Amino acid sequence: MSTRRKLVILLFASLFAIILLFSGFIYYNLIQYSYADFHARLHTRALTTARIELETDNEADYLKQFKAEYLEKLTNERHFIIRTDTLNPAALSDKLDIPQHFFEETLRDGDHFYKKGNTFYNAIRTDHADGQYLVIVSAENYYHTHHEVYLRQLLAGTIIFAVLLIFFLSYWISSRISKPLQEISTRVNEIGTDKLHLRIPEEDLPRELEILSKSFNVMLDRLETSFEAQKNFVSNASHEFRTPLTAIIAEADLALSRGRDPEFYRETLRVILREAEKLNNKTQALLFLAQTGFRKSKLLFEPLRIDEILLECKETFNKIDPSNNVVIDFTNLPEQHQQLQVQGNKQLLMLAITNIIGNGLKYSKNEVVEISLEWEENDIVIRIKDRGIGIPESELPFIYDPFFRASNTGEFEGYGIGLPLARNIIRLHKGELLVSSAAGQGVTAEIKIPLRRN
Repeated sequence: MSTRRKLVILLFASLFAIILLFSGFIYYNLIQYSYADFHARLHTRALTTARIELETDNEADYLKQFKAEYLEKLTNERHFIIRTDTLNPAALSDKLDIPQHFFEETLRDGDHFYKKGNTFYNAIRTDHADGQYLVIVSAENYYHTHHEVYLRQLLAGTIIFAVLLIFFLSYWISSRISKPLQEISTRVNEIGTDKLHLRIPEEDLPRELEILSKSFNVMLDRLETSFEAQKNFVSNASHEFRTPLTAIIAEADLALSRGRDPEFYRETLRVILREAEKLNNKTQALLFLAQTGFRKSKLLFEPLRIDEILLECKETFNKIDPSNNVVIDFTNLPEQHQQLQVQGNKQLLMLAITNIIGNGLKYSKNEVVEISLEWEENDIVIRIKDRGIGIPESELPFIYDPFFRASNTGEFEGYGIGLPLARNIIRLHKGELLVSSAAGQGVTAEIKIPLRRN
């Protein structure tokens, strides 16, 4: 059964049950009210009758006139006045065809009601100068008879009308609720590997569906980025591999085409070795880049102090080139060393940071590379700023594509793997790498890594 049909049935059943419940409540309370109201009328008649029939002064004449003018005649109204000392309950019960206990309870309590079919009885015991009397008044409950029939007809018509209204209302509500789901489903079915740019509209949706759509669109953003990165990776990798392989094959073909002198063969082997080394370096870089996409659970993460990591990176460059101009600024360090701790993998973090520092030294021709360390509420921030050739602003969106190199890096060796590798490593640590630059103005790399929680 479809969700829409289930929704229609649920809404219809819920609203119909509510209508029945309230109709039953109204019917029961109005019937009870009609009984109570008629009892009150009979009681008033009994009191009035007692005073009219038993009073002999002027007040009795006034009461008779009041009854005639202001008290309407009840259907089949009758009244009986009997002296209690001459009362025979058994005989009176047979005469009026009502239970004997009705009279006995009236004599005991002074006031009693009884209902037989649609005829109501009220008896009161009253004291008079010449003795005690029992006043009985009976009448048919005209209001109950006619009002109940009218009420049943009214409620029945209302329920029939409500059923139709509820059905169409449930259908309309279910259509309104399911329409966004159908639109989302239609759009999702349109999205494929060739249409990853499509997104689910987030406007004019209920809050829950808006959250779902945003989450789905974020997932599509990640998938599209992954597909584009994979496509660029394959395209660039094939190009980067083809160049050294073509050079190796060409040199080998040329050397084998005819006899050569030994020096020519030695030069050919040197070219082949150089190109093979390039191919090997690129292969190793690609393999390491791919490994950073493995599951985090396969890596060893431990508490690390970022200031110690930076000092070790500096020591690494000192061993490679003692004349390097890497400068570390620790003036903004927090007083507590716990605020410098992150949960990470030491080797990977050092690789990412040294890659970025190495780029700064290379593209600035060993100018000063400034490293500052700052502490924020939830993150540790490493800023690495060089004074090199910079990156053209139009090319900044592509710096994380494997093998991409800026247009102004022709005189520098490299493979375009460093920044993508560094970003992957930092993402493994739930961090963020931000790079800002302009041609001729150097590069500023900002690394944010979440602080370790105790």
